[in-house]
Amino acid sequence: MGATGYGYYRVTIFMCMFFGYSLFFFNRKTFSFVMPAVMEEIELDKDDLGLITSSQTMAYAISKFISGVLSDQISARWLFSIGLFVVGGINVVFSWSSTVAAFSLLWFINGLGQGCGWPPCGKVLRKWFEPSQFGTWWSVLSCSMNLAGSLGPLLATVMLRYYDWRTILSASGIVCACFSFVCIMFIKNEPADVGLPAIQVAKKKGAKGTLREFLTSPFLWVLSLGYLVVFGVKTAATDWGQLFLIQEKGQSVLMGSSYMSALEVGGFVGSLASGFLSDRAVARKGLGTHGNPRHGLLLFMMSGMFVSMYLFRVTVTAEVPEEAPLWAQALHPISVLIGLSEKEIWILFLGAMFGFSSYGPIALFGVIASESAPSNFCGTSHAVVALMANVGAFVAGLPFSTVAKNHSWNMAFWVAEVMMAIATVCFFLVRNMRTKMGRITEKMD
Repeated sequence: MGATGYGYYRVTIFMCMFFGYSLFFFNRKTFSFVMPAVMEEIELDKDDLGLITSSQTMAYAISKFISGVLSDQISARWLFSIGLFVVGGINVVFSWSSTVAAFSLLWFINGLGQGCGWPPCGKVLRKWFEPSQFGTWWSVLSCSMNLAGSLGPLLATVMLRYYDWRTILSASGIVCACFSFVCIMFIKNEPADVGLPAIQVAKKKGAKGTLREFLTSPFLWVLSLGYLVVFGVKTAATDWGQLFLIQEKGQSVLMGSSYMSALEVGGFVGSLASGFLSDRAVARKGLGTHGNPRHGLLLFMMSGMFVSMYLFRVTVTAEVPEEAPLWAQALHPISVLIGLSEKEIWILFLGAMFGFSSYGPIALFGVIASESAPSNFCGTSHAVVALMANVGAFVAGLPFSTVAKNHSWNMAFWVAEVMMAIATVCFFLVRNMRTKMGRITEKMD
């Protein structure tokens, strides 16, 4: 039964988590997808919309941390499925509501359910896949968000032609809740649950220890601070890059939207590449107690974030220079071929480059945090670094926009560049530090 058994369960479990997390993400964004239709029926101003969406964001940050810790203590299969059921049920109840207070409360509960999605996925992946495959499957699974995020608005727009927003939310919620029962049936926490031996880890040293020893590991906090900066800078670029282009770089609204699309496409490729390439490095070198084979790619991509942000800020200008810069001269043949100006091609290239360089590290930080922790704390490890990432996302909101308001978008993005450069240099200096969290013990596997 060996290989055949593993193959069947891996495919079944992965497909359930992929489709399940796509439903998680779609039902996280349903209000945003149908927002124009809701505003036609119910009078909502910008403050109301901000309150509704912020209530979900706050709850999601809290819940993701708590569920990360819980995934080490209770069944990941049940945690994932219960979260999916709650999210679906709340979308149905949301479709029955009509007041800002009810919307905000229900979307807060939706956020609590949303936090139960990703941590169990990481826990199950680590149990079912070897270290040399873990990063690849983590990255592929994370593409479920890109799938739902790209198809969701189109699907909602098409459905709004035939149904009202309440029907759409109710239908998506019912599908989500029903699929939670499929997940209960087919997701298995680990091979032992179906009589298969545990995945053999190709190393002789493991890590164990108490929660205190794990939390006092220096590498946990190096990862957390690095993730904070990377996620904060990425959030700043995705939230404010379009306004920066339009308000200070003199670009059109269409160009701003195209930049964001190029960023997401680059991010999709970067996420997949980070998992596949770093897994090859792990397969060649193995996981030791100091350093991590994934660090080289992580540093390369972090450097790419800095370079693409710098070029974006410096080379994209509203004025037309008397003499075309070198990059414009190099892009002229492509410009003639596809019918876009050299500047438009350059902006799209920088967007794709930033997306590639930022989504890759986001995937890698989660993978490294999970695989460097003792097996009984891998969910907690991801919860800690994800919480710090959410702190970075918060800083990229109001504080970042305040700098732009008091100075300029150019100054705000310059600050983000400096933070990115400092984080990259610091991570390079500690790249060979002890990465195993907890006490090291000899294992006779």
